Amino acid sequence: MDLFSPETEPKKTVTAPLADRMRPVSLEEFVGQEHIVGPGKVLRKAIESDEIQSIILWGPPGTGKTTLARIIARMTDSQFVAFSAVTSGVKEIREVIAKATTARRSSGRRTILFVDEIHRFNKAQQDGFLPHVENGTIVLIGATTENPSFEVISALLSRSKVFVLEPLSVSELRTVLERAMTDEQRGLASLSPVVEEEALSFLANTAGGDARVALNALELAVTTAAPDEMGKRAVTLSAVQEAMQKRALLYDREGEEHYNIISALHKSMRGGDPDASLYWLARMLEAGEDPLYVARRLVRFASEDIGNADPQALLVAVAAKEAVHLIGMPECNTALAQAVTYLATAPKSNAVYTAYSLVKKDVSEGENPPVPLHIRNAPTFLMKELGYGRNYKYPHEFPDAIVDQEYLPESLQGRRYYHPGDSGFESEIARRMAEWKKRRDALSLHKKKRSGGDAAKGRERKGAKNDRGKRKR
Repeated sequence: MDLFSPETEPKKTVTAPLADRMRPVSLEEFVGQEHIVGPGKVLRKAIESDEIQSIILWGPPGTGKTTLARIIARMTDSQFVAFSAVTSGVKEIREVIAKATTARRSSGRRTILFVDEIHRFNKAQQDGFLPHVENGTIVLIGATTENPSFEVISALLSRSKVFVLEPLSVSELRTVLERAMTDEQRGLASLSPVVEEEALSFLANTAGGDARVALNALELAVTTAAPDEMGKRAVTLSAVQEAMQKRALLYDREGEEHYNIISALHKSMRGGDPDASLYWLARMLEAGEDPLYVARRLVRFASEDIGNADPQALLVAVAAKEAVHLIGMPECNTALAQAVTYLATAPKSNAVYTAYSLVKKDVSEGENPPVPLHIRNAPTFLMKELGYGRNYKYPHEFPDAIVDQEYLPESLQGRRYYHPGDSGFESEIARRMAEWKKRRDALSLHKKKRSGGDAAKGRERKGAKNDRGKRKR
């Protein structure tokens, strides 16, 4: 059952891809991830002492997750079983658990179960591991390119240690490539490659931290280069560029990297950095993101982070969305770039967003009183009889359309939600609102004084009438 043991592992032949042939077979050969498998690190000590516990290896492709599992297979005394979540299901899981239970009972030997692409197992399938991980029947090693916080059930996470693998650095990729060019048995040394320095640097810089991508491109460039009279194969920069074709960008339209990059775009625009905003936009579009998704996010951003500081921003964002509909990719990339740079350099305000959040809280948690009668519509005679629309003041009949009139329910009168800032056009809105308030307050004060005066005159008239009655008597 040890699928990676020397007895069962297929021999590396020249027909196997270079990336597979060059896979490290020991921790000494392993390149990168010093933060978890470097000397003295906890995972390395656990492997070397055969005290490995259930772990989740989380990282992008080509960073060594499967390789680490194979190294663990060689360095452990446990029974080792490996399968992929892509091709295996509940039936295979049950068979593994049954054999692991038998091995534990008969010899006390534990079973290490390596599950590649563990995020592809659904919740019910992952639940099937729990009791057996809990009682020690199996030690689980899961590998995933997706954030385990989202893709692995919490009960399984709590019983495992998550190790994060990082993309390989440029220097680490150089080490991997140079080793492949000089290895006689597994590498390309027998083909006598002579790779230009620029070509090697290009591979290391454009592979995106993925050793598999770098090695596969190197192999293609070397094997397609014609040998000279000395048998040497010259690999130029143009040959490597052709082998790479298009850089493989780390991006998953439904995974964590999707949310990481759209967050980076939002925050770059919010921070007023058009260059960073353009970079993250290109990272999404060139990796194949739906441009309409990006356009919708720009429309949202225009209201949430700019609002009335620049009312034109929403028009620009909507126009970009229409351009995406009209011409699609790749032509719409410049329309989106125009919108992104406009939004990044526009004055910022979240006053509209904040105001709506406050209103939403009152609506969802408050009493939601009825609409005041004086601002209700009264299309029927009965409604008019009930007081709908009574005493409504039509603003256009007053100077500058300013009138002392309440529009909120009585229990909410005086509540303020929208507080415009002093950035861009909102400074003008703030000045206008302050002026209107001042004039309404004056009208209200005048109304109170007049109401008080009318009341006094009424009392005087009533007193005079009483006096006349007394004199008459």
